[in-house]
Parts: sequence; structure tokens; C-alpha cells
Amino acid sequence: MSTFNQDLEQIKNNFEQEFEKASSQTDFENLKNKYLGRKGSLAEVMKKIGSVPASERGAAGKLANEVKTSMTAKISQKSGGESGDGQGFFDLTEPGKAQKMGHPHPYTLVRDEVTDIFRSMGFEVLDGEEVTTDYYCFESLNIPKGHPARDAWDTFYIKQQRKKNEDLVLRTHTSSMQVAVMEEEEPPLRKVVIGRCFRNEATDASHEHSFNQIEGFVVDENISVANLVSTLKQFLQALFKAEMEVRLRPGFFPFVEPGYELDFKCLNCKGEGCKVCKHSGWVEFLGCGMIHPKVLNFAGYPKGKYTGYAFGMGFDRITMMKYKIDDIRLFNGGDLRFIHQF
Repeated sequence: MSTFNQDLEQIKNNFEQEFEKASSQTDFENLKNKYLGRKGSLAEVMKKIGSVPASERGAAGKLANEVKTSMTAKISQKSGGESGDGQGFFDLTEPGKAQKMGHPHPYTLVRDEVTDIFRSMGFEVLDGEEVTTDYYCFESLNIPKGHPARDAWDTFYIKQQRKKNEDLVLRTHTSSMQVAVMEEEEPPLRKVVIGRCFRNEATDASHEHSFNQIEGFVVDENISVANLVSTLKQFLQALFKAEMEVRLRPGFFPFVEPGYELDFKCLNCKGEGCKVCKHSGWVEFLGCGMIHPKVLNFAGYPKGKYTGYAFGMGFDRITMMKYKIDDIRLFNGGDLRFIHQF
């Protein structure tokens, strides 16, 4: 027997003796490192295989692999089963470490809920384009260039143009989808657009330059204000899960006529007056109204054939009201302590 084979036999015998005495996970790990590690006994012997005569080298290598395979199998078998004293040191049925899951943003929670509510009422929910044209954002909504109502929207204009003399803007409101959708589809229409809008505003607890809006509109024959009020009341009751009392006040928006502000009776004080409703008993919620005939004309609909209503609300405000959040800047602040609450 060659010196190489004798060394292998000695390593095998030593391993068998120590293996019989091993009884814990630590013992088996030590055995693995001592005999099978990169600097273990087997690796040291393999360095000598070059001294074995060429005619015997194949058989010697085969024997070394058999010894290694045998050691590895024995250690693996014990590591996956029980130790010598009959006590399991590795329980395959024990639950593993739970992976940390991310927290849904409050926007995500409310958006999913709002989407489900409107879809249950027969509306199609759209995203729309965040970059649109001056035409769809203003002109087609009865807000021509030079109209004083444009002063209410501090618009971000983009120098690049898709077509000649076509001004591009970051949309200031989701109403920019109204005529764009009407041009492509014939009534009846029930649409809701949820997405980001942009205005050049100073940031404070209630204002952001990037915010979210919900725009809804319905177009069909014989649509009335009664349909508008009924839709919004149903939406509020589904969102806040409470019986709601609403009222309309006159309001001006160039793309609706007549226009209204819709309020609901304060849920916090039941109309008695508190800080939430500024002691009025009512909470101002959204702007709405009957779609202006000029908007329907811009869409290419026959004059007088269709009527419709539209409403728009701040998605951020809904989320703040629902979760009693008092600073809009928290939504995009990146503070994990805020996100972990939801």
C-alpha cells in the first residue's frame, strides 16, 4: 500500500472514531471543518497525490473521492436528523425566520378602496397622462388663453412640443382627461380618473407641488343634478361607512354650469360644531356641477343631445380625513415611522 493510501486510511479511521463520539451540531461542524475544510486533513493529503506513480494515480484519486463522499454523507445525515443522545438539534418543522414585509402607503390603501367603490357603481377607473397639452388641460374645458381662471392654477409648462404650436404642461388637474376621453368614446360614459397633478405652489401642511386628485364624470341623455348628488352621497357613505347628509352651495368652475361646492355634515361633531369643521357643522368636500355645454361641443357631441355631470376632489384630502393625518408633507417625506402605522 502506498504512503498516500496509508494516509487516507489513517484519516478515515480517525474520522470514524471522532464521528462516533460527536453528539451536537457544533461537534459535526467541527468535524466537517477538520476533515473536509479547505485546510482540512483530506485537503492536505490530496496535495501529495502528485507523488503517486502515474499508473496508480487514477485508483488513488478514486479512493480519495470515496473517502470524501463517505464523510460528507455521514455528516449530512446527522445534521438533518438527530444527534447521538436522541435529542433533535435541528427541527425541520420549526417555522423559519419571517421575511420583513413592506407597509402599504396610505395612498395605496385609499386608492384601492376608492377604486373598488367606483367600480361597484359602474365607473371605469383611468390613470390618464401626467404630461398633457394646454388644449386638454385648459382650452377644451372652457378656459381659453388669458382667462382669469388660469391664475388659480400655477402651471408647469414644458418647452418641448409634440407638434408645432402645441404647448405641453404637467397636468394641474385630472379634469384634463374629460374631453380627451369624450373624443374617443360615445355616451353613455362613466369615468373616474385618479392620479398625480402638479402646481407651482409653496409647500406647507396642506399644500404640495405634487398631489393627487380624483376626477369623475358621467355623460348620457337626461342626466341631472339629482344623479350627481345621489352618486356622491353613495360614494361618501361607502368610503366613511356612515350615513351621510350632504348639501350643495353655489360655486364657480369654468367647465361646469351650474357649479357647486358639496359639503357633508361633520362626522366628528354630528353637525354641532368643532375644530374639524371650523365650528360650522359642515365639512367642505369637493367641487362639482353639470358639464358646461361648451365642453360637450369641444368633444364633438351634437348640441343639446347629451348632458352630464363632473366632480373633482383632492385624493390627499380624502386620505388625510380618513386617517386623521394633519400634514400633507408626511406622504412623500420618506419617514418609515409614518409608513409603519398603516
